[in-house]
Amino acid sequence: MAYRLPPLNTLRLFEAAGRHCSFKSAAEELGLTPSAVSHGIQTLEDWLGVPLFVRGHRSLELTVAGRAYLPRIRDALAHLASATEAVPGRRPTGRLSVSVAPSFGLRWLVPNLHRFHDRHPDIEVTLDTSHRQVEFPRDGVDLAIRMGRGDWPDLYALCLVVEELVPVCSPEMAAAIATPADLRGKTLLHVVNVSEDWAAWADLADMVDLDLGRGLRLDTLHMALEAAAQGLGIAIGRLPLAAADIAAGRLVPVLGPPRRCHTGYWLVTGRDSLARPEVVAFRNWIRSELKGKKAPSIFTQSVDMR
Repeated sequence: MAYRLPPLNTLRLFEAAGRHCSFKSAAEELGLTPSAVSHGIQTLEDWLGVPLFVRGHRSLELTVAGRAYLPRIRDALAHLASATEAVPGRRPTGRLSVSVAPSFGLRWLVPNLHRFHDRHPDIEVTLDTSHRQVEFPRDGVDLAIRMGRGDWPDLYALCLVVEELVPVCSPEMAAAIATPADLRGKTLLHVVNVSEDWAAWADLADMVDLDLGRGLRLDTLHMALEAAAQGLGIAIGRLPLAAADIAAGRLVPVLGPPRRCHTGYWLVTGRDSLARPEVVAFRNWIRSELKGKKAPSIFTQSVDMR
């Protein structure tokens, strides 16, 4: 059967441009120029004999035909990508793209990644630390490291480590904190973009009558831990992300022991990617690096990759 298809690369350009409603954003994603994207879309429109976009002076909108065509092309490209990933015996590419939460990337993965390179010098790793939740395999990302509870339908999810919470501060401030009452008058450092912080720790530690509304609010864990190390206040240290600072003596845990919370860091990918040599190598390496932090059985919803 002969398939009557437009130039396949124009479909990739159309999918990206339709998803962003922007030739410029599609070009940035695909590593092209906006004019190249525009030219490719025009080629597709000429082949179809129907416009797919309404082009305004500073706007771009899908036409009725474009809105009908986009989801089908997206599904078709996803099927092609999945089929390619699942080819038995596929030759290794030597490239691995990893989407990682910024805090985990900065505070754990980057400081330890040299050990992966030492073991696998033939694999070139690209890190994406944007906050977007990637879609496999459409976004061209091989693996993601996500914080959560593992409830991502239709994806392979391996729990790497369950977080533990403990208040941390500078050595000088730690010398003055022996009981929860010593928190009175101290500045609490809150991370506003995490689901479990001071309130979660207080609940896990059965601490009551703490004034958790006051303090300094920051938008990243990294900033909160740096502020704590500089003596600005007390932060909730998330293990293993704060482990290096604690080991170096920059931060001191107080009011311990650490309390295991309900979220953790998970290695996530599409099931069609499980057999890729680069994926297997990274999965085995990171699991061995974090093997000292075993997750309880209720968090281990994984699929054997051997």
